[in-house]
Amino acid sequence: MDRQKVMHGVRRLVVKVGSGVLTSEQGKIDRAVFDAIAEQCASALGPKRSLVLVSSGAIALGVEQLKLAARPKRMDALQACAAAGQGHLIRVWSEAFAPSGRVVAQVLLTHADLADRKRFLNARRCLAELTSCDAIPIINENDTVSVEEIAFGDNDALSSQVANLVGADLLVMLSVAPGLLDRDRRVGEVLPQEPGVERLIWEDKSPRGTGGMATKVKAARAAASRGIAAVIASGKMPNALDRILAGEDVGTIFFPVEDRLASRAHWIAHTLRAKGTVVVDQGAVAALVQRHRSLLPSGVTAVRGTFQQGDAVDLAGPEGAVFARGLATYSASELESIRGRRATEILGILGYHLGDEVVHKDDLVILPEAREAARR
Repeated sequence: MDRQKVMHGVRRLVVKVGSGVLTSEQGKIDRAVFDAIAEQCASALGPKRSLVLVSSGAIALGVEQLKLAARPKRMDALQACAAAGQGHLIRVWSEAFAPSGRVVAQVLLTHADLADRKRFLNARRCLAELTSCDAIPIINENDTVSVEEIAFGDNDALSSQVANLVGADLLVMLSVAPGLLDRDRRVGEVLPQEPGVERLIWEDKSPRGTGGMATKVKAARAAASRGIAAVIASGKMPNALDRILAGEDVGTIFFPVEDRLASRAHWIAHTLRAKGTVVVDQGAVAALVQRHRSLLPSGVTAVRGTFQQGDAVDLAGPEGAVFARGLATYSASELESIRGRRATEILGILGYHLGDEVVHKDDLVILPEAREAARR
């Protein structure tokens, strides 16, 4: 695969900037970095290319605004910092883009916004309208209302989901890290489904951020499964974005898979969170993975967790390994009543019939590693 060829085809670009990039080692705002990144983003735009910016930094700037000694740990204190810092963050970005004449637009999202399909599509239309007006959406998690149940947890995950949301060709994650590191100090590229890169992940993360290399690799893998190239590179490197788009050997690039997931399938696999697990027998595994069938009650051997009709559930094989995710036609309690039975018995057992399938094939996504194993 060729970097320059990938970059030549980029029409929609998502750039994610971490808190560590935007602040100094002392946690103070670094306006020079804002200005440099804004200049590179503006130069990346053109008649055939749009850009969305996912920016961390609200909490870090809120800590500064509220004159706190350190980043707090309590959720309510973090929310307060986000509230104090978000306005400051968008103002600094607005000032940074002013020399290029670009208008910025603040967009705050929670996981619940993208997990709801109607709100997902509404957000997609809004972002499309903003970019058609040559505005630059500045997206951040809505930390002032996010709690554990609805939070993305880090802007790496958010950036990957935004890349799917806007149909991006490239996701660039600018961090304090230069990319994945090996004994030679950097991994230049990762091929689709290449095993073993996880061993290169270290646990360190910026003291002003919530992510780390593990979240970046997971986000890059998720983007690649959608057919989106992803690059992890240092945002402190001069002209990093310019050099990436020029096809230079900067950072670590995750090349996209050829057999990419459709947008809705990616949404099911990577945006929704499973509410439970449905364990199936080996025959059902083969039917789903190799023959692309729907899951029927007869193949279900166990039901774990509490979920309702329409919730996302993980599908696991006899040994417990998850190989797929899908939308449940029946609740956990209903499925417990009909598991192992023939589809024709559903009406007689429940007294009503919502469909023969536990998970319809159109609502089912086989995970990349399971698809790859099936090809072998």
